[in-house]
Amino acid sequence: MLMPFNAILREAEQLQNVSTRLEGLAERHGSLSGALITIAGNVRNSATVLALLVATKGPKPI
Repeated sequence: MLMPFNAILREAEQLQNVSTRLEGLAERHGSLSGALITIAGNVRNSATVLALLVATKGPKPI
């Protein structure tokens, strides 16, 4: 039963990485920076929600 939760946590980590990369792109592309920062924030929020899902619904440590 741990496998799905570990997979979800890995995906959340990947989303955090995507968010960081989008923020980097925003720094290099001024004309798109506002939109990229907004998208990066939304992606980061989704990663947080996934991590919270695992924390609340996943198996509890012994």
